[in-house]
Formats: sequence, structure tokens, C-alpha cells
Amino acid sequence: MTSVRIQTVLYDGAEEQDFTGPVAVFGIVEDIAHSYVTAEGARTVTTNSGIEMIVRGAWSPGDADVIVVPGGGYGDGSGVSEQIRRRTLPDALAGARRPGLVVASVCTGTLLLAAAGLTTGRPCTTHHVALDDLRAMGGEAVPGRVVDDGDLVTSGGVTSGLDLGLWLVERFFGPDAALQAEMVLEYERRGTVRRTTRSQAPVHPAPDPR
Repeated sequence: MTSVRIQTVLYDGAEEQDFTGPVAVFGIVEDIAHSYVTAEGARTVTTNSGIEMIVRGAWSPGDADVIVVPGGGYGDGSGVSEQIRRRTLPDALAGARRPGLVVASVCTGTLLLAAAGLTTGRPCTTHHVALDDLRAMGGEAVPGRVVDDGDLVTSGGVTSGLDLGLWLVERFFGPDAALQAEMVLEYERRGTVRRTTRSQAPVHPAPDPR
């Protein structure tokens, strides 16, 4: 099948576990092409714990089938609150929306999707400490380790990024591929994947222009 193109969006203050969890899963699957990007283009990003990462990928949501947005702490002074204040990333995410693009989040990354208007009136989840904020921003916060609402897939607290990655592998490549990734990682999925009616329609990656 056509390779699924996944972009993980990094920003200053992003939580490492939020993005390394899914990326560890994606790296196991041969038919996933993964890259890191930032909303500002190629630059150095400083993560939540001070790790500096050189991100060479340009902001190119038109070249992605899935965009993954990690969390970055919670509350005043966090990476997420700073991104919401600056508006650059939420505005970029809002502008990226198009048919066929799946936008996913880990932990408080869902608040960035909410700031972009992507969760308004839609089932979604985030870290339990941020659920009230998610509701206040218009999201329909519901229980679930992963909540799949078609082109919007959100997940709970930090370690749920592994479950998000495994669910996306199952969704695009089937349960056997997800089971193989679990075996390689020696990780058993936790919690419930909550699927809505919108998520039942099959999703196919965009054709490779080559």
C-alpha cells in the first residue's frame, strides 16, 4: 500500500515522552514515512527538559496524511500555554485542515487543537487535569485512552502516546501490524479506544505523487 506520511509538530517546551512514544511505534512500520516539523520552519527546538533538537523539516501539512501534536505541560508558563498565547501554531493547525488529513494529539496537545478550533463540538480527550479547560474551549471531553473521531484523534496523558501510535498503525495497516509493533516494543496497550460514527469510514492515505 501507499506509504502513510506522518509529521510530528515540535515546539519549545514540548514534552519528550509525548512525541517519542508515537515515533517509537511509527519507526517499526516500514510503510510509515515520519518527519519532524515546526510551524515556523526549520529551527532548533528546546524541549520541556531542555534537550535541543534540530528540526530540518519545513512546515508542509499538504505533504502529510497525519499530523501529530504532542503536549507541553499544563498551566501558566508551560509550552502549551505559550503556544496558545503566541497563536503561531494554533493558526497554522487551523489553516492545515483539509479533506483526508488526520490531526492527532497527545496529552495537553489537544489544547493546541482546541485553540485552533479543531475540537469544537467534537468528542476528544486530554490529560485528566486539563479536561475542564478542554470543555471550556469548546471540546466535548469524553472518557477514553484514545478517542477517534475520524479526522480528529486525541489521546490522554503522557504515556498514551504509545497507545495513540499503535491505534493509528491498526487503523491504517490493520491489527496484525499493531500487534507486531506491540511485540517489538514489549508494550501492551492500555485503556479504551473510543470510536465515533465518524471514525468508521475507511481512511486511505493520499496517493504518492511520484
